Amino acid sequence: MTDEQTILKALQTIPNVGPACARDLRLLGFRAPAELKGQDPLTLYRKLESITSSKQDPCVLDTLMSVVHFAETGERRKWWSFTEERKALLK
Repeated sequence: MTDEQTILKALQTIPNVGPACARDLRLLGFRAPAELKGQDPLTLYRKLESITSSKQDPCVLDTLMSVVHFAETGERRKWWSFTEERKALLK
């Protein structure tokens, strides 16, 4: 297994993170789940849009909110439980 595969596998241990989200987290520069602690999900979302030169689905922001929340609290919440918070954030 390559170093990159090991990193992607580690990121996928975070609740709500599958292969595609793990690749997005790598694009954002993360190598380990603990590195998400203290991050601003909206800033990460905007940075991902910039890196990919494409509009991201709002559900990606929900997922980023869930992974940062998990990194900070250890609480496992479904990504869609952040939808209302995201909608209020983007008003």
